[in-house]
Amino acid sequence: MRLVLVGPPGAGKGTQAEFIAAHLAVPKISTGDIFRANVSQGTPLGVEAKRYMDAGQLVPDEVTINMVRDRLAEPDAADGFLLDGFPRTVPQAAALDKLLVDMGSSLDLVLELVVDDDEVIRRLSGRRTCRGCGKIWHIEFDATSREGVCDRCGSELFQRDDDKAETIANRLVEYADKTAPLVDYYGAQGKLVGIDATGPVEDVTVRAIDALRSYGG
Repeated sequence: MRLVLVGPPGAGKGTQAEFIAAHLAVPKISTGDIFRANVSQGTPLGVEAKRYMDAGQLVPDEVTINMVRDRLAEPDAADGFLLDGFPRTVPQAAALDKLLVDMGSSLDLVLELVVDDDEVIRRLSGRRTCRGCGKIWHIEFDATSREGVCDRCGSELFQRDDDKAETIANRLVEYADKTAPLVDYYGAQGKLVGIDATGPVEDVTVRAIDALRSYGG
């Protein structure tokens, strides 16, 4: 199957992408991984992307899409893939559709992890990161035995700026503005399936796999 996974920050896309890709025996492909691979290998696209990144600029869609094209052309993606983090906008989705047509294929399904803003803020704002070993804890879901102290190494815990409520609220506004329209785009194609992303990770995975089975996955 050829899938795209979408959802707001804090919906659990990275975690679910791993489980779903393993279930389907297809590669999980994230734009972050693609960028790191191209930059570390010094490919022409990687060099071009790094030039924008070093200047603090967004990498143009054309560069990103060409990286995705190269990755989807690799042998392990011949029988399917799961895209996590791409596309992020409707223009990128349209470019992906065209890319796949050129490659003689198309998307089968788009899974949307559905979770409301209050739950996202609850999940992300409760995270605490260890200054010593880097482990991420959660004040509600994975609390340490002593408040503010890492159970693993005894170092101080802190809240990253990205995990502060006001920052999360801004990210959700950006998501609603740029990425949420993908829901309408894929819904109009009849390829969108919503998955309730609340509750334990295992329950969400079961819902996602059940949905895939309904579509032959």
